[in-house]
Amino acid sequence: MSAPVTDGVIGGAIDRRAIPAAASESTWTAADGHKVRRIDWPGAQPRGSILFLPGRGDFYEKYLETLEEWHRAGWRVTASDWRGQAASGRLGKDNVTGHVEDFSVWIEDLALLWQRWTAETPGPHVLAAHSMGGHIVLRALAAARLAPDAVVLSAPMTGVNGPPLPLPILHRVAGVMCALGDPMRQAWKWSEKPGEAPSKRVNLLTHDAERYADEMWWRGARPELVMGPASWRWVERAYASWLELEAPGALERIAVPVLIVSTAIDKLVSHPANVRAAARLPKGEIMVLGEEAHHEVLRETDAVRAAILARIAGFLDRAAPPEPPAQ
Repeated sequence: MSAPVTDGVIGGAIDRRAIPAAASESTWTAADGHKVRRIDWPGAQPRGSILFLPGRGDFYEKYLETLEEWHRAGWRVTASDWRGQAASGRLGKDNVTGHVEDFSVWIEDLALLWQRWTAETPGPHVLAAHSMGGHIVLRALAAARLAPDAVVLSAPMTGVNGPPLPLPILHRVAGVMCALGDPMRQAWKWSEKPGEAPSKRVNLLTHDAERYADEMWWRGARPELVMGPASWRWVERAYASWLELEAPGALERIAVPVLIVSTAIDKLVSHPANVRAAARLPKGEIMVLGEEAHHEVLRETDAVRAAILARIAGFLDRAAPPEPPAQ
């Protein structure tokens, strides 16, 4: 018997402000002993397995709805923090600044998690990520550190929506800012009232006020999740990492199927860079959204989300079909 469908969702409505009953939170240990938080939805006879990584300053609680939907569709699902974010510690001098000495730290963590996770989960294995998470996934794929069956990227940070200057100049300016002061200092102002999210932040992320309110609820319920601006070192290293992706042959040597979901009105990452990236990927596809979607495409209004999740499901049916049952 198939699961009941209520409010358009398999199994009924999902409480976005609670850890699903089927999921369990734990930690995994990086090579240097750093503890990183994760959440897992096991499956008795799963369709396959999906590993999801969030964006900069992000936390997996914001995506519980999508992760639970994938689980109800038959997938074994895992999501993980990035070290230095959410409830997985900090790498800077305070509890709110997003800092990293180099993006290679996160690439190494992802490669290790992927190795362990694929050994303990059934295939096909899918890697999904949002924003900065998508950038790190592409860097790891270009370096041949991962071999997923398929990849889904939500508004990936293949570039940033910043000043219209050549990338090498942006990188040099960020380097100068690191040299002129503490590179761990915040690169931009947080808000009118330090510690509070800027009043117009919702207009950068989603048209859905209730889903945005869910994030604010989690930030109140779990204060350790709160993160503000990035450090100048993060900015400089982000531009350096972007240069790595722009290098001839970097994206062209990624042989796995990749679906990019990108919105033309994104004010945080570069939509034109996402379009170029999809064209450079040998098995790249792109779903282009317009005025209906801000940056957090998986947390948009119901109709927009439904179309995105349907496109992802169709892509995975083609790119990562179920493995045949054992004889």
